[in-house]
Amino acid sequence: MLRQSIRRSAAPLSKITRSAPSTQLRCLSDLSNDQKTTHFGSKTVLESEKEKLVGQVFSSVASKYDIMNDVMSLGVHRLWKDHFIRKLDAGARPGGRPLDFIDVAGGSGDIAFGLLDHAKARFQDDKSTMTVVDINPDMLKEGEKRLLDTKYKNDDRISFLVQNGEVLDQIEDNSKDVYTVSFGIRNFTNIQAGLNTAYRVLKPGGIIGILEFSKVDNTVVDLAYQNWSKFLPVFGQAIANDFDSYQYLVESIQKFPKQEDFKSMIQEAGFYVPEPGYENLTFGVAAIHIGIKL
Repeated sequence: MLRQSIRRSAAPLSKITRSAPSTQLRCLSDLSNDQKTTHFGSKTVLESEKEKLVGQVFSSVASKYDIMNDVMSLGVHRLWKDHFIRKLDAGARPGGRPLDFIDVAGGSGDIAFGLLDHAKARFQDDKSTMTVVDINPDMLKEGEKRLLDTKYKNDDRISFLVQNGEVLDQIEDNSKDVYTVSFGIRNFTNIQAGLNTAYRVLKPGGIIGILEFSKVDNTVVDLAYQNWSKFLPVFGQAIANDFDSYQYLVESIQKFPKQEDFKSMIQEAGFYVPEPGYENLTFGVAAIHIGIKL
């Protein structure tokens, strides 16, 4: 079982909150940061441009999000997510305090709703709270639509917040018990900054859980997977009339760090990572990483 504790101030249901734009003053020595580059799939772009480009991708695919993941994983992403939720095994224990969850890049709501479902079924926990964070308002709108079809539609324990996961400047330090991000962190402009922020907002003893596409560890499976990936943009064009977004999503997977390298990044943020450090799913097509803030 994972270690948990809780504190929460509830936000209004079905109200997307947008963070105020940053107004930080910049000195001349910082101007060179505008020239720093990063990858956007196979392309090299300015760091200052990537957030906008990724936003365009997810605005484009928001209404087709489940179809997108079904195509990319042959539907297996649903099983991965269920396993991820069970592995975290998070909920208030009998006699314990409820938990304060935050699901980052979680606009669709599937992980958020699944975590609360598990907490109720496993621990009879109907007090824990959930903040669903996404940088993309269109993705959060999809999550709010889905909320209306769940038992949580009149539940003020769930709030939606437009925020950059690398910053989370509306989330207090040491305020969350469980931080999750599922198939989202690879789209961060600065992944290490996102991990550092996760460490900041978690309480001591808090848990970070990350589910992400990863590197296949079987040569035969990897060959089949790489050949399959070549067709995904074509399916994207056929299903969503969007070749480019699916091409980016495939390339973003290829650019994501290997499991051991990503484990080291989590440790660099300050987390204790229990051995072996990650769990490969389907030969490493995806992987689960868990860390603890001591």
